[in-house]
Amino acid sequence: MAEVMSPLVAERIWALPLSGSAVKFLQYLIYRSDFGGQLPVRQKDMAKEYQITPQAVSNLMAPLCDLNIVLRPRNEGRQGNSYRLHPLVAKYESHADMEASFRHALKSIKAGEMPNLKLPSYASVPPPEGQPKLHVA
Repeated sequence: MAEVMSPLVAERIWALPLSGSAVKFLQYLIYRSDFGGQLPVRQKDMAKEYQITPQAVSNLMAPLCDLNIVLRPRNEGRQGNSYRLHPLVAKYESHADMEASFRHALKSIKAGEMPNLKLPSYASVPPPEGQPKLHVA
């Protein structure tokens, strides 16, 4: 069975206040994450795999954390940062798993146990049909 992606960020990625490099890094994080959003790779290892410095990983991660797309869970007894994708952004093994995780996440958000995503609201509605008429200046 194919994995299931949350549509909440994927369908509105065009509206996110992120650089192209941060969007590309988000796609890497989704690829590297476990089902449900846990990121089993350390920042140092991300830098090595992505072929950038650990500081560059921090710079790419910062706007994703600001939007709560990437969460920094409390590290109890561990050194360094650990990260996870917000459950409303993560990939899942099945549609049923995604629905169950969404229900749990929404309860946690309402209870104040988890931050909500900080996605921008629509400034304008996308064109109803076809591709937008873009022109090169």
